[in-house]
Amino acid sequence: MAYGFVGIIHIAAIIFAIVELAMTAYCVHYFDHFFGSDSAPSLLKFLLFASVWSIVVLLYIGITPLYFTRFFHRLASLALEWITMIFWFAGSVALATDVGGPAHCGGNHYCSIIRAAIAFGFLMWFVFLLLVIVDTFESLRSRRNHTATTTKPGVTAV
Repeated sequence: MAYGFVGIIHIAAIIFAIVELAMTAYCVHYFDHFFGSDSAPSLLKFLLFASVWSIVVLLYIGITPLYFTRFFHRLASLALEWITMIFWFAGSVALATDVGGPAHCGGNHYCSIIRAAIAFGFLMWFVFLLLVIVDTFESLRSRRNHTATTTKPGVTAV
């Protein structure tokens, strides 16, 4: 089965979202385990949400057009991609600002995982930026090529 450019990006995005989910879940667990229940920063919880949200959106965009075409709408999928791209940008920038500049982790395992989560967050933003650009141009191209004048069967245009 040959995958196109967009299909490969979707597969990569799901893999990156699962990796980001694992890293942020570990960080949230670390905070909750060592500092008490519900002590994880809301920024980490937001990136955890963004990971789950991305997986759900990517499954909707990837599976619905193939098996549930009645429930798929191109503009809805485009809006979901835009929202997801904004989530990743906002969450990554907020966490990077909270962590600070080039912090020296000094062998701290937890600090290294947060920095990797920030890097993967920006990578997810870039992946969704690519998807938004490609799908926006595709949507505009298909709208431009769609004929605006339709005639009923048996009626001739004058």
